[in-house]
Amino acid sequence: MAASAQSLTGLTPFLKPYRVALGVAALFLLLAAGTTLAFPWVLRQLIDQGLASGASAEQLSGNFLQLFGVAAALAVFSSGRYYAVSWLGERITGDLRNAVYAHVLKQSPAFFETTQSGEVLSRLTNDTTLVQTVVGSSFSMGLRNLVMGAGALIMLVWTNPVLMLQVVAVLAAVIFPSVYLGRRVRRLSRANQDRVADSSAIASEVLNAISVVQSYTAEGRETRRFIDSTARALGTALGRIRARAMLVGFIIMASSAVLLWGLYMGTLAVRAGTSTAGQLGETVFYVILLASAFAVLGEVYGDLLRAAGATERLMELLHTESNLKIAAQPQQAPWPQGGSSLQLESVRFHYPSRPDTWALDQLAGQIHPGQTVAVVGPSGAGKTTLFDLLMRFHDPQSGRIVLDGVPIDQMDLHELRHRMAIVPQEPVIFSGTVIENIRYGRPDASLDDVHAAAEAAYAHEFIRELPEGFDTYLGDRGVRLSGGQRQRIAIARAILKNSPLLLLDEATSALDAQSEKMVQAALDKAMVGRTTLVIAHRLATVQRADVIWVLERGRLMEQGSHAELQAKGGLYASLAALQFNAASGV
Repeated sequence: MAASAQSLTGLTPFLKPYRVALGVAALFLLLAAGTTLAFPWVLRQLIDQGLASGASAEQLSGNFLQLFGVAAALAVFSSGRYYAVSWLGERITGDLRNAVYAHVLKQSPAFFETTQSGEVLSRLTNDTTLVQTVVGSSFSMGLRNLVMGAGALIMLVWTNPVLMLQVVAVLAAVIFPSVYLGRRVRRLSRANQDRVADSSAIASEVLNAISVVQSYTAEGRETRRFIDSTARALGTALGRIRARAMLVGFIIMASSAVLLWGLYMGTLAVRAGTSTAGQLGETVFYVILLASAFAVLGEVYGDLLRAAGATERLMELLHTESNLKIAAQPQQAPWPQGGSSLQLESVRFHYPSRPDTWALDQLAGQIHPGQTVAVVGPSGAGKTTLFDLLMRFHDPQSGRIVLDGVPIDQMDLHELRHRMAIVPQEPVIFSGTVIENIRYGRPDASLDDVHAAAEAAYAHEFIRELPEGFDTYLGDRGVRLSGGQRQRIAIARAILKNSPLLLLDEATSALDAQSEKMVQAALDKAMVGRTTLVIAHRLATVQRADVIWVLERGRLMEQGSHAELQAKGGLYASLAALQFNAASGV
């Protein structure tokens, strides 16, 4: 139980903002428990004074009115408790879900290399639902029954101390097996949640690549993989259910034994004349309250154990630290007017999964404001890795990158990325409207600016032909658009952001010859007044660059203009010759 309680303390920061609401809920809880405990005492008055002594009809009606008053108060206080704790459950769970989601979005790509998105989604949905069940229901029920059980125990000790010594001995014999079974339930609950997360991760991965799955006719294979994962989750769940069933059955049996023992001893006392019928009724009622409270606490204990496992998983996400070191006092760099300056100083980097292979090795170079630099080289040369380091998705193991006179690891992360606009090789379209997608990097842009960016990217014409123009909903990942149209939306997004450093990762790769010509003209206009880095293989793109960097195995092998590199007859000349021969059909 100590480990469970320690896990649930992770929710404390989310409870603090609702101190007043917690106080109101606690007040209603105590009042509801108090009125429940008052019921046996009023019942005793009815039996001893209203029934046994032959009281008048007025006295009898008064006793029944007292009982009704207690019942009415119990109804009011219970409904107030239910509303207060349910409100708290919804609020706290929403805050917890929001905090976990916001924290996950701040993680570096290294986090997502080892954590599947489906598992994160499982924690955001299934685990927070378990926490909501506890905070919004089970926890208050547990406290209410704990107060009632303690109150009933005190009243029983006050009214019949000899009987209570016997009852306490029975309860003590019940507690230890319950704790043992409870710990087993907790372990199985955590394992069950992990297996469910595995199934969610598989489903998320397959659904995000459904076209590939279907093109390879792998539906049956993926279905079997999901079924196997579900079967493992079911096996773990059944183990948890069996353990909890044993826990619940044991507690109910023990509670029934306590109840019957109290009833038996009370009946003997009435027959012996040492107790009245009213006292027997009061004692039986308190024993019932004690036994039922103990049974409910067993149920709540099981819920708490499941929520403890869910809380552990959520706290793991919340306490995950990004591997990017954030400067305590970020340095400010002036906003460049003619494009950013960039300097790489002996940059070395390897991915965590490949520590023996340098993705970039002693990379050094200078890029001046307004320059267009093309980065070329064979696959695996480090071109995309360079872009990742510029945006601080990773940090180099040695060396440094200086942007506008400030090392990027000393800049505010949002400020750094605000200075860059990227058009990736595979454009990302969100499931919103056209205008929302273009505005993604600059949400406050005016409608005129959005239209201008779309025109510059040669996207305006096809957008107008969509059913609702700029207000057309594009669907999941932009399924309503062709590859070239998605690319032009991404280019319009980058143009609208108007950052001093433009990163183009094969930005025209998805376009046909006619579209490429138009978009290349748009990119030429977009490059004016800013620094541009272009990852490209096509000579038509490379020849426009002021400088060409030729990378191989993470090293800068050559640099210069197209003509200069051709004259050298080195790696660039051989790459160009291969492309030329392929284009001419040789």
